[in-house]
Amino acid sequence: MSRPGEGRPGDSLARLLAARPIPILQAPMVGASLDGLAAAVSAAGGMGALAAGALAPEEIGPTVARVRAATGAPFIVNLLMAPRGDPAPGEVAGGLARLAPWYARLGLDPPEAPNSFAPDFDAQLEALIAAAPPAASFTFDILDRPRVARLRARGTFVIGTATTVAEARAWAEAGADGICAQGFEAGGHRGHFLADPEASLVGTLPLVATIRSAVDLPVIAAGGIMDGRGVAAALALGAAAAQMGTAFLLADEATTSRPWREAVEGVGDDATRLTRAFTGRYARGIENRFMRLMHGVQDEVPAYPVQNRLTQPLRAAAAQADAPEMISLWAGQGVALARPGRAADLLRAWWDEAGEAAQALAERALAERALAARTLATRTERKDGS
Repeated sequence: MSRPGEGRPGDSLARLLAARPIPILQAPMVGASLDGLAAAVSAAGGMGALAAGALAPEEIGPTVARVRAATGAPFIVNLLMAPRGDPAPGEVAGGLARLAPWYARLGLDPPEAPNSFAPDFDAQLEALIAAAPPAASFTFDILDRPRVARLRARGTFVIGTATTVAEARAWAEAGADGICAQGFEAGGHRGHFLADPEASLVGTLPLVATIRSAVDLPVIAAGGIMDGRGVAAALALGAAAAQMGTAFLLADEATTSRPWREAVEGVGDDATRLTRAFTGRYARGIENRFMRLMHGVQDEVPAYPVQNRLTQPLRAAAAQADAPEMISLWAGQGVALARPGRAADLLRAWWDEAGEAAQALAERALAERALAARTLATRTERKDGS
């Protein structure tokens, strides 16, 4: 198989995805998907993803090495293209004052104003290029053509996250190998970068279909896919693979915290909402007290990554205290369908369900065709007989 630096972008990635025994990708989820889950999914025939967005640059190489050592199968490393943060004067102080009552609920004082707000993306990218994983995906922004070319020259496929057709086209123009189409239903942060969030809320099915029509690259469907029926639907639309994130939150290998896991296990119907209160960027999660009470002021909080950094100690302390009402419980709209188990068993079950769904649809189509043929034959006989 040719490497990313050879031939037309998209060709080799399409062949790689077609060669996977199970065309299901595990979504990168900061806080829930490290090397253990990524390796388990890839080893089972899918394609795992390492959520490296929160890793320090010096941690990326060793973590990628651990995944590579655990499985000889391909995997993805994801980076968040977050700005380093440049808050206006008084913005951090105002943000901490707004959060002070929440810290007080845990018996804590607000933290001191931090000196930095996010890992150095440029340094992360250099570490990623040096590590040369089989594939890399990017969220929140877009790489320029020279950086895409450097990754491809190292043998790394480049996958861009798009929430609109315009974003997919931009990634194609940058030389990406594939597009991850993130639908409105997806859990966690929205990946929009060209338009406002309200203009980027397209459902997974229409997004996949329209991107497929607009861009000649393999498309990965992401958002609201929770079982084999969803996988079958995505593939029927022409997606090269289906990406599932929330569906893996209860996997044995996931690093989901106990209160996060318990919230998923006890979730009701229609439980998720979009919020920017936790991080300053819109993200979908299970609604809790923090989301509800902060809703009225969420437009006032500092933009990502500043608010994200200011709430990090709060969320960490809440997780330790088993206080889910103050944790970002990221999850997609289908979270009620999440199930526990080993990642390999979940993958195989979903793929079996996808096959059953496809077979049932094929049988229905054949039956309808046979009925239509019999009806036509009967009408023809009556006409001839008259």
